[in-house]
Amino acid sequence: MCGILGSIGAVNQERFEQALDLMEHRGPDASGTHHRGSFSMGFRRLSIIDLSDEANQPMFTSDGRFGIIFNGEIYNYLEIRDELANLGNEFRTSGDTEVLLYSFKQWGHKCLEKLNGMFSFAVFDFDEEEVFIARDRLGIKPLYYLMDEGSFSFASEPKSLIYL
Repeated sequence: MCGILGSIGAVNQERFEQALDLMEHRGPDASGTHHRGSFSMGFRRLSIIDLSDEANQPMFTSDGRFGIIFNGEIYNYLEIRDELANLGNEFRTSGDTEVLLYSFKQWGHKCLEKLNGMFSFAVFDFDEEEVFIARDRLGIKPLYYLMDEGSFSFASEPKSLIYL
């Protein structure tokens, strides 16, 4: 199931951690957060495809420019992985999260045209100070957001947003 939580703007890191913990039932296997500048990203993991610690999130590109939090499953990730590998991308994990991350790095928002699956995710571009947020076409994986006094937050469950 997994759970994601992200915020752009000033955030109390302790409250952010507590808001993420409200989604523990979505991902009891691992938890991770990352705060950089005005970006905060958090993840609760339910391990399904790649059970290794290397597949924990937030996950970052090897150059550190992009970071991702991702809830869902990309059904055609093996085909996309092969295409990305042929373009020179190297992978550390065997899961779909890293494939999604490098798909965004390779093709930007056009990566959505290649995806077959159910998902909600956010890719943080730390160099450009931008965040790209998307969910599957049918909205199978939840993604709620809140704009409030100079900040923008999003999560898999609204109670985490209310708590922030």
